[in-house]
Amino acid sequence: RYSLFYNHLKNIEESEGGLDKFTKSYKTFGVNQLEDGGIYCKEWAPGAEAVFLAGDFNGWNPFSHPYKKLEYGKWELFMPPEDGCSPVPHGSKLKVVIRAQNGALLYRISPWARYVVRDEDKVNYDWVHWNPPQSYIHKNPSPKRLKSLRIYESHVGIASPEGKVASYKNFTYNVLPRIKDLGYNCVQLMAIMEHAYYASFGYQVTSFFAASSRYGTPDDLKEMIDVAHSMGITVLLDVVHSHASKNSEDGLNQFDGTDSCFFHSGYRGNHQLWDSRLFDYANWEVLRFLLSNLRMWIEDYRFDGFRFDGVTSMLYHHHGIGTGFSGDYNEYFGLHVDEDALCYLMLANHMINTLHPECITIAEDVSGMPALCRPVAEGGGGFDYRLAMAIPDKWIQIIKELKDEDWNMGNIVHTLTNRRCEEKYIAYAESHDQALVGDKTLAFHLMDAEMYTNMSVLIPLTPVIDRGIQLHKMIRLITHALGGESYLNFMGNEFGHPEWLDFPRIGNNESYHYARRQFNLTEDDLLRYKFLNAFDRDMNKLEERFGWLASPQAYVSEKHESNKVIAFERAGLIFIFNFHPYQSYVDYRVVAFKYKILLDSDAGEYGGHKRLDHNTEYFSEEYPHNYRPNSIMV
Repeated sequence: RYSLFYNHLKNIEESEGGLDKFTKSYKTFGVNQLEDGGIYCKEWAPGAEAVFLAGDFNGWNPFSHPYKKLEYGKWELFMPPEDGCSPVPHGSKLKVVIRAQNGALLYRISPWARYVVRDEDKVNYDWVHWNPPQSYIHKNPSPKRLKSLRIYESHVGIASPEGKVASYKNFTYNVLPRIKDLGYNCVQLMAIMEHAYYASFGYQVTSFFAASSRYGTPDDLKEMIDVAHSMGITVLLDVVHSHASKNSEDGLNQFDGTDSCFFHSGYRGNHQLWDSRLFDYANWEVLRFLLSNLRMWIEDYRFDGFRFDGVTSMLYHHHGIGTGFSGDYNEYFGLHVDEDALCYLMLANHMINTLHPECITIAEDVSGMPALCRPVAEGGGGFDYRLAMAIPDKWIQIIKELKDEDWNMGNIVHTLTNRRCEEKYIAYAESHDQALVGDKTLAFHLMDAEMYTNMSVLIPLTPVIDRGIQLHKMIRLITHALGGESYLNFMGNEFGHPEWLDFPRIGNNESYHYARRQFNLTEDDLLRYKFLNAFDRDMNKLEERFGWLASPQAYVSEKHESNKVIAFERAGLIFIFNFHPYQSYVDYRVVAFKYKILLDSDAGEYGGHKRLDHNTEYFSEEYPHNYRPNSIMV
């Protein structure tokens, strides 16, 4: 693998003038404004017989502006300035016109288009030349690389209680302050790369270089990231390089009239489950396109890194379909591994680490590919973090299948600590996957229909709501403290957002009712959502103070099956959890030295029963317990 990576890197140095020049192609491909007012256009369309540019600027004449054919399937067009002005004004609609091998004329959006919009009365998107007289200028530097990542996974369009597509502006001025107050220091943005189908959650990308226009303009997104930086918040992009939408009118598919171009042709170029196209990572121009795409998001928009979606699908020829992973190393090495895709990921991480070492990369991989988060120089994948995807599945399984008295403490601890200590994991109790229609969030699994009727503080606490609120806090805290080297939460789940997430589609009569986040629920003093919100905030603030995510893995001193107690030490703190459904304990001995309560899920401000005295200090005695010389009674 390293040999393949090194050969690619060597070829880039020899034939392209180095990695820096190769990945700057986003400044030359597509339609680009020159300093003298002229326009330079460049495309890669190896299957085209001829290429033209048409649009508002030439009355949509498909033949007046032909491209010149270059080597290796590339085409270029230079348009001189007209009276010192650009021949293609800002806001002009454009199309690349491809004459296919069968003679047909195909009107396409450039793969490198920076801005595409859809009129309300149209189905397809239009490519709009974005060259405002004054682009947004970033005022704030990016935050320094964080030791402890507390990630708030977000979707701009649903970030409002109103039933509509919310905007970048709304996120900037209404949601970012909320994220800051909750103690999260990183926001991970989904569905930013333009996608024609809103209900795809942003995972069927049509224009890879365009920020989604349904939320606002490119400058609105730049302002949003700039304001986040002013608050010390790191901003990550959920990047989709694992596949692409099948759209051809406003997507990459059949751009030059052939079945291949950016993708594998035939069966290998189609994803069975996702109904999408699969990139040919062995193709030189595909590497240029994808690597330049990453660099553009960093340098133009100032993103601080990426969460790579669908990495498992990229790593294997079987794409993880119908395949289980047990951890046997034969599952990770063999002809079933797509070495070209893995080499691309190594190149991507090497480029980011070389040109922008402050940036962060995260792999969404369910397979557990060894060394994915080790440096490329060691033959690893080069990622900084990977998602601990077994943890949310374990919590859902426990809640759905087991009675409270049958919870297995050893199995919970094993799931939370089962990771390679030299690779960093992002722990999470639930993400957007669990919130989608067809599944349930933790809160909805725990409290279900009673969330509609019994969340008012004016109503006596029912057993279902009491159990749900307490377990919601405990599950999130033990996941945060024991499960990894970073923590992630999907927006709204911190306060137990009711119901599910469902985007407008034919099946729900194009309704926005479930495509929103009801942040207003936490601001109502008569509702119990405020307790969960406060606990989540104070949990993050405590981590900010003590930094357990950046500390070595915890030492678990107790996982008692009959008592249902888990105790562990991390970052100089003692964490004690009583998961017993009805048994409390007096004078319970645990390993510790000096003890004072810092965070208590039973506190009144978190919807608890206030059974513990927070003013008491407990001192240890020389009484050996669980292989430690000192212990205390709690």
